[in-house]
Amino acid sequence: MRYSFDFLGFSFLALILGLTFGSPRVYGGPQRGPTAELTGEVLGPTGKPVAGAVVTYQSGGGHTAHVVRTDAAGRFTIVKLRRDNYDLRASSHGLFSTWEKNVMVRSGQVKSVTLRLTDGAEAAKSPVVFPGR
Repeated sequence: MRYSFDFLGFSFLALILGLTFGSPRVYGGPQRGPTAELTGEVLGPTGKPVAGAVVTYQSGGGHTAHVVRTDAAGRFTIVKLRRDNYDLRASSHGLFSTWEKNVMVRSGQVKSVTLRLTDGAEAAKSPVVFPGR
């Protein structure tokens, strides 16, 4: 099978532009049947919303981790998720939230979470787990 470099280059460029300038709304991938939505906000140590924070999420089974950024109001939305439990964590400028474990989403449901960034001492109690390592 032959691949065109231009096609791959375009795909790579579209991915980079999407990550850089994309919406805080991320799609969990194509799903059959009803899907769920996960929304939330990221708050800093002072309780104020954090714009541009990175929210990392993965299904509870340890499948591939995905990321989304918060909007100017510190909010994020992940749509088209399949029914599962999800683990989430936020980070921004060296601050991290603890992992929010086993957030249960069900078909047709909109679930909301709040992630609070803390200093490094509290975040160190919550290790980062990378699937497959």
